[in-house]
Amino acid sequence: MGNRWPRPGPGSPSRSAYVLPHHPDEVDRLDLQHFALREVLGANFLAPVEAPSRVLDVGTGTGQWGFEVCHRFPDALVVGFDLVSGKPNPPPGYRHVRGNLLQGLPFRDGSFDFVHQRFLMAGIPVDAWPGAVGELVRVTRPGGWVELVENPTRLRGAGPITERLFDLLLELAGPLGLDTEGAVFRSLDEYLRQAGLERVARQEVELPMGEWGGRVGSFLATDFRAGCTRLCEALRARSPSAADEAEGLLRRSMEELGRCQAVFPIAVAFGRKPG
Repeated sequence: MGNRWPRPGPGSPSRSAYVLPHHPDEVDRLDLQHFALREVLGANFLAPVEAPSRVLDVGTGTGQWGFEVCHRFPDALVVGFDLVSGKPNPPPGYRHVRGNLLQGLPFRDGSFDFVHQRFLMAGIPVDAWPGAVGELVRVTRPGGWVELVENPTRLRGAGPITERLFDLLLELAGPLGLDTEGAVFRSLDEYLRQAGLERVARQEVELPMGEWGGRVGSFLATDFRAGCTRLCEALRARSPSAADEAEGLLRRSMEELGRCQAVFPIAVAFGRKPG
């Protein structure tokens, strides 16, 4: 499957389907998201990985996940792959490679012991997911592991204000071919099976959204507000009236999240490449 994917050429990656606009505050938002998930899972990954020599983090964002993996496995090379560079001053074992997964990964077959990808639902069109996962598997060595982490398109237990907010913001995703119905979340483990992996497992957790959920809930509420604010900015270019409505809903939604005790579901799926 990987051979059907064109390799990125020199220069800037081609246009991405990623729906969130680039913004300096994305560093803080993504790190809050990372810390909340790590606290709930009790770990940075769930796959039974031991002493890997080469690790790939696709869609690395700020690079925080890769930085922490470097500290856990100081003898490993950890490669962060993303459209933009992450935070400065990485650990000695960390390298960043700039590129676009939708153009394929610029690595040889079987290059990594562990390949990790998290929260790319907003950047990979639904129809491209099987090919994208196949590409992750291609660069994984036989006996290595692939782990995917994703969320659905909506919160669980959200009230009508938050649901209307999502109705408006998801209008940005449809024209890009992105998931608007939660199909990726439901299919995460099946993508791994279709790509030929064995010992596939799936675990779901629910992260509290709002002050009622303690520190994790506070982290996620801040992440939610910042992410929706960025999406409102993107929506304004398409429909100023819809953006005005969404911004008003967002202010009211923050109170509703606590009252309804809404949660942010996360699925973690991992599998082993035969060999």
